[in-house]
Amino acid sequence: MRDLQLPGRSPVIAENGLAATAHPLGTATALTILKDGGNAVDAALAAAATLAVVEPAMTGIGGDCFVMVAEPDGTVHALNGSGRAGSGADAAWYRENGFGAMPQTGVHAVTAPGAVRAWEALHNRFATLPFDRLFSDALGYAEDGFAVHDRVSVDWALAAELLARDEGGRKNCLIGDKAPAPGQRFRFPALAKTLRRIAAGGGEAFYTGEIAAEIAKTVQAGGGFLHEADLAQTSADWIDPLSAEYGGQDILELPPNGQGIIALLMLNLMRETGFAGFPPHSADRQHMLIEIGRAAYSVRDAMVADPAHMSVSVDEILSVKFAARLAAGIDPVKRNTDLKLPPLPDADTTYLTVVDRNRLAVSFINSLYNGFGSKIVTPQSGVVLQNRGGCFTLQEGHPNELKPGKRPMHTIIPALAMEDGKTSVSFGVMGGSYQPLGHALFLSNLLDHSMDVQQAIDFPRLFWTPEGKLIAEAGISGQIKSDLRHRGHDVIAAPLPIGGGQAIIIDNKNGFLVGGSDARKDGLALGW
Repeated sequence: MRDLQLPGRSPVIAENGLAATAHPLGTATALTILKDGGNAVDAALAAAATLAVVEPAMTGIGGDCFVMVAEPDGTVHALNGSGRAGSGADAAWYRENGFGAMPQTGVHAVTAPGAVRAWEALHNRFATLPFDRLFSDALGYAEDGFAVHDRVSVDWALAAELLARDEGGRKNCLIGDKAPAPGQRFRFPALAKTLRRIAAGGGEAFYTGEIAAEIAKTVQAGGGFLHEADLAQTSADWIDPLSAEYGGQDILELPPNGQGIIALLMLNLMRETGFAGFPPHSADRQHMLIEIGRAAYSVRDAMVADPAHMSVSVDEILSVKFAARLAAGIDPVKRNTDLKLPPLPDADTTYLTVVDRNRLAVSFINSLYNGFGSKIVTPQSGVVLQNRGGCFTLQEGHPNELKPGKRPMHTIIPALAMEDGKTSVSFGVMGGSYQPLGHALFLSNLLDHSMDVQQAIDFPRLFWTPEGKLIAEAGISGQIKSDLRHRGHDVIAAPLPIGGGQAIIIDNKNGFLVGGSDARKDGLALGW
């Protein structure tokens, strides 16, 4: 339990249903759907549609989506809704035309958006309400406007300069070439028309016809490689999750092309190094978390890709032998200077989770990758196009090398924890590359140190920058930062909070749901 004399949030405890999202309006939408008789999948989809409007830097119909659905009996279904590179995209062209690395903005970073296909697949398999009902709130906010919240305004302003250089960005996402201020009303009339067509016609309305034609035309006008046929062929695929044991629970993540395997590898390394024994607020724990993370991420950047192109098996990466070999290179008292990590680009994402009265649980993440994705917006349909192609590499022969029709290594990872065959936690951490480390820290807080769900989310964070510096949130004490510097870390203040997160614990013993939502974002958890 938190110290009630200090500012903070208590966990939200409810029985009939609970939702946690990164925006108040998203949570309100989910709760409305639950109270109207929808299940957790209905509520998650409706919340995702609302967030695509009111949290536009983080998410949208031009992005990708990954989901896990856990049924009350413990059966888990996983969905990969990530799009692919255009049929004309190839790393050789980029190298020949002077690209030293994959661009992070513009049409050459655009991949096909997979989110709407995933929404439709989820609805077809699990939902109980009509598809168009799930867009009611989103349409209202897009047409009538919504108040821009504080964190949303910060993220919006960071992208304003590049949005202003794009015809569709200027027209649809700015007011007088500027981002809206906190509390200002903003409308998305073009996006509203597109959402209405999706609500009425499903995925086909988005992936074929006028909307798809404009997406392809917009990308090709700038020299990009996405075609209408690429959009028409976009699919969302049901897959089997991966798992690893930690703290007496089975932790489930999605397999590659996502980086969930790295979260599981971190948990294996934490077991191997006795990480649970470090005091929670200690330099020893923070140092070991960073070193375990750096070791695991070196594996990610060398090996993780579209599974059809990986040269190392998932089983080998998650083997005890592999974890032991990696752990041998982790020094508990100093930074390993031999590890050279590729740059980790910033990214923006929204994660939400919903559990209903029947204990159907949904762990759901949707993303444009960077803030406002590629910074390219279709002028007439108002679709912000993701820049997920920026996750490919141009290194010849690398498993994650850009190739036509290939899925990139992906950062967004929903997760679940299972205990005695039943879902115990539905959770996710936002923040692009930070996510595996965020999952590992959250689980350690929860399982190693018995923090409540809100404390486990709120715990102060560290991560490294593309330049290799260690950024520390304000909650990291001066003593810990000093100690980390003595161990070889170049510690600086974090310019913004690191990531975000939501989680719901299913307390099967007492019959309640216990939720938390990250104060680093604008959102909250609510239930009844």
